[in-house]
Amino acid sequence: MNETAPDPSSLAIDQDSSGAQAPLQNGDSDSLRSLCARLHSQITAFLQEDVQAETLRAVQAQTKKSLAIIQRASDQYPLASLSLSYNGGKDCLVLLILYLSLLPTHPSLPSALPAIYIPPSHPFDSVTAFTLSSAKKYHLRLDIHSADDCNPQMAGKGKGGGAMKEAFAQYLGRNPGVEAIFVGTRRTDPHGGMLSGEGFDMTDGGWPRFMRVHPVIEWHYVEVWAFLRHLNIPYCELYDQGYTSLGGTNDTHPNPALKVEGLNGEVRYRPAYELQEDREERLGRDR
Repeated sequence: MNETAPDPSSLAIDQDSSGAQAPLQNGDSDSLRSLCARLHSQITAFLQEDVQAETLRAVQAQTKKSLAIIQRASDQYPLASLSLSYNGGKDCLVLLILYLSLLPTHPSLPSALPAIYIPPSHPFDSVTAFTLSSAKKYHLRLDIHSADDCNPQMAGKGKGGGAMKEAFAQYLGRNPGVEAIFVGTRRTDPHGGMLSGEGFDMTDGGWPRFMRVHPVIEWHYVEVWAFLRHLNIPYCELYDQGYTSLGGTNDTHPNPALKVEGLNGEVRYRPAYELQEDREERLGRDR
């Protein structure tokens, strides 16, 4: 299922006196608690389904493991000290849905949950629009730290580079109470192979200090899509155009493994959910 993303300019993102973007303020009439309650019911019903497809049975098992990691993080850290790294991609979308599903009975639920969004230097308009609209829908207080706002010498170095480190440092400087951040990293992502299977890794290597919590670390590509499609979760429209891993316009293309050439030479791309192999997920990325 897809969702048409609105024009980003129609969303209320304030700027402070320095010109930096202030956190997105939630404008939904639906409360965060009622949203969490609905998602809790939806996830519970899914886990109780007698599914026949092997992939969906695997997704049920993965869901239980991820929920256990999220619950452990919630037990270890006060809600106010937890944040979420969110960029509108499929993996962090799964993480977000699972996280929200565990919160309906939390005694001190705020009106919106803290989150950080670090867009690439050359973002797709449709990815930006979906990220902002879904952040509003799911009650995220989105703090945007663009690579272009960091030290110019760091800009353009991409994920895992200096710009990403500096963006997190700026975020933690503005939000000193944050101790742990949920991230949607999977094992097949760059550097994902070095992360703990337990779901918790303290930052190192010169990164600002915080606990990385990665509940979907062991999910396979097909399981991510089986979850989103079975639960009818809206996702970014680029995935229906053959994009399987989303970066910037300068380094991201439709996945060649999904390319279809017609009899008259016309070219189209099958949707991302038709890809099967983890190792082919990033074939449309230059880095």
